[in-house]
Amino acid sequence: MSEITSITQPITQAKKAAIPPIVIIGILFFIFGFVTWLNSILIPYLRIACELNNFASYLVASAFYISYFVMAIPSGKVLKYTGFKKGMALGLMVMAVGALIFVPAAITRTYPLFLLGLFIQGSGLALLQTASNPYITVVGPPESAATRMSFMGICNKVAGAIAPLALGAVALKGIDELKVKLLTMNVGDKKVALDDLASKVIVPYLIMMCVLILLGVLIWFSTLPEIDTEHEDEELALANSSKTSVFQFPHLLLGVLAMFLYVGVEVMAGDTIISYGASQGIALSTAKFFSTITLICMIIGYIAGIACIPRFISQSNALKYSALSGVMFALCAIFTHGYLSVLFIALMGLSNSLMWPALWPLALAGLGRFTKIGSSLLIMGIAGGAILPLLYGGMADAFSPQQGYWVMVPAYLFIWYYAVKGHSVKSKSL
Repeated sequence: MSEITSITQPITQAKKAAIPPIVIIGILFFIFGFVTWLNSILIPYLRIACELNNFASYLVASAFYISYFVMAIPSGKVLKYTGFKKGMALGLMVMAVGALIFVPAAITRTYPLFLLGLFIQGSGLALLQTASNPYITVVGPPESAATRMSFMGICNKVAGAIAPLALGAVALKGIDELKVKLLTMNVGDKKVALDDLASKVIVPYLIMMCVLILLGVLIWFSTLPEIDTEHEDEELALANSSKTSVFQFPHLLLGVLAMFLYVGVEVMAGDTIISYGASQGIALSTAKFFSTITLICMIIGYIAGIACIPRFISQSNALKYSALSGVMFALCAIFTHGYLSVLFIALMGLSNSLMWPALWPLALAGLGRFTKIGSSLLIMGIAGGAILPLLYGGMADAFSPQQGYWVMVPAYLFIWYYAVKGHSVKSKSL
């Protein structure tokens, strides 16, 4: 049985259900975006509440994204036993536990507890991502996979645009006045003020916990069909007959590195822009909107991708031009100042928008029965969001927040190489 046949048959049957599978996956991508892009607010918020420097504050991103590296392979093994639907429900429940941990973290104003909550949330997301991304990639023709991923990306980034506004309205309310007052407060008053600031996230994260539990129950009892990625069509099975390991596919391994770098620069563009705006002399009450602007740019890019891929431009060319524009915007951000420099960081949303939907089908092409483990390796690549922002934070402390953006230039250049040549490197038959 061919892979496409084994997948599309249950999907067709499921269309008769009240909620089509594509809608369910779209809801999950909305959840991914909402939870992920809260970090852009948490970084400046926890920097003040827990009295951190740049490097320490970017551990928020590191704790969240390193969970993808730790949990990606275990997530693949879990899905083998649970299947996709129950695995997704389990991932949502794990995320709910992470949200709950924010309550004692806020009450005690303990930064390591916040990081633990973020790590557990990221672990749940790793399970969800390991299931949902290959699901969307293989449910239709390979040449239009980037279009389907773009639709999911819109769900993700709409949530990402809303999330900083929602949490920022609560957590950063009156933050500029508080920063000024903290400079003249005695130790006792300062502790009371910071404890009050930390407590602002308790209610939002309790609400999040309840929503995640409810959604997990709904997914468990949904009509979402299983897909079969263990079978290959005859031609692909013959081509892969000598393959015994996923490491015999160089285009996948290069794709994992490209994914690592891409997620790193995307997280930098979205999560550092608020703090960077503040470093350029812009009030946090204004800067808190900058992440949303970055996400709006990504949404525009996704819409362009749906309209143009593959009708007017191939997935590899979309990736190539996106990477080159990323290099240009990074250099412009470094060599300009104030609102203009911040604008170029936001415009990286356009550059980053088509990378995720293009990288998945290019990296998974021809893997057949190795698709699940290949997906797990790509999910591990999301750990780039843990490492590159931390490098940025170190450079921001050592030099300046603006000079830290030099990290982006070689990252975008490697993604450009993968789009031009890396994705077509021949598979090894050892």
